[in-house]
Amino acid sequence: MIAVPEFLLRSVYVKGSLSNGADGFQFQMRNTLGSGYAKRLMPLTVDGEEIPMEESFLTVGGERFPFSAVSEERPFALALNRTINVVVVGHSLEKGPHKIGMGFHLSGLGDLSFHIMDVI
Repeated sequence: MIAVPEFLLRSVYVKGSLSNGADGFQFQMRNTLGSGYAKRLMPLTVDGEEIPMEESFLTVGGERFPFSAVSEERPFALALNRTINVVVVGHSLEKGPHKIGMGFHLSGLGDLSFHIMDVI
């Protein structure tokens, strides 16, 4: 398997996009690395605490996909140069800096993960 450095994975995060919304918090990712398929998503972490998978969603083109629904049988397409909103319902973040962790399994690359820091 090819190793993908974390600094490259962090580049998909849209800096400054972390914000609280009406039903939780959200942030954006923009895939500038290449097309692929996520066959599994790992739970998000916020400041070291794991968020339940059923409370995390990927939103693209008005459609919402729960993290828990992404599987080998129903992969999530990671198209090049497409912006993806990540929405976490039921959790608001306090003002200040937060460390967000995200991981996924990509075809041909295996398990990949990265952390970002951003401020509300």
